[in-house]
Amino acid sequence: MWDAVSHGGTTGGGCETRRMSAPPELPEVVSRAFDVSRRRGYVSFCRNETGRLLATLAATKDGTLAEFGTGTGVGTAWLRSGVREGSRILSAELDASLAEAAAEIFDEDEQVEVVSADWSTLRDRAPFSLLFLDAREPKDGGADAVVELIEPGGVVVLDDFTPCESWPPVYGGRVDSLREQWLTDERFTTVEVMVAPDNAVLIATKR
Repeated sequence: MWDAVSHGGTTGGGCETRRMSAPPELPEVVSRAFDVSRRRGYVSFCRNETGRLLATLAATKDGTLAEFGTGTGVGTAWLRSGVREGSRILSAELDASLAEAAAEIFDEDEQVEVVSADWSTLRDRAPFSLLFLDAREPKDGGADAVVELIEPGGVVVLDDFTPCESWPPVYGGRVDSLREQWLTDERFTTVEVMVAPDNAVLIATKR
């Protein structure tokens, strides 16, 4: 949950803040992912705001959902909390120690497979109905790198962007070329969604 200043007037009898509504309880699989990650000494997680969005999107998809960049497995857990029966999640992590930690979370879960591998080695497992992509370099996270892996109507999710109101989008005093590429690629319909005052997500649907 987060508070944001209202810029268009006030609501609720003059209150100038708004709170995003979400249950305080986390899905059991997500809590387990946090526990395993902390026990292993990892403290960098997928944000809960992004996680709830991932769960909601996962609930709309059949087939194979993929994640490139498992990290500690928290994002995978959020996907798992929303995924439909009969669908599968394939998550790839290049760092073997991270992949091992994440695999522990889903040790007995037949719907989730975590592999220690570069995501490019998983092309033969495509097409994917949803892809959660952790890549901040255009060569790794651009549309050209993944367009052939997504089925028509499939969704790509990229997180950890700083909200930006200008065009072209700017980050760190420079044009954010990755974000610009996704927002203008005619093979996808893409929107930037702010999930917290300091964090935005790109959601791209393949045409």
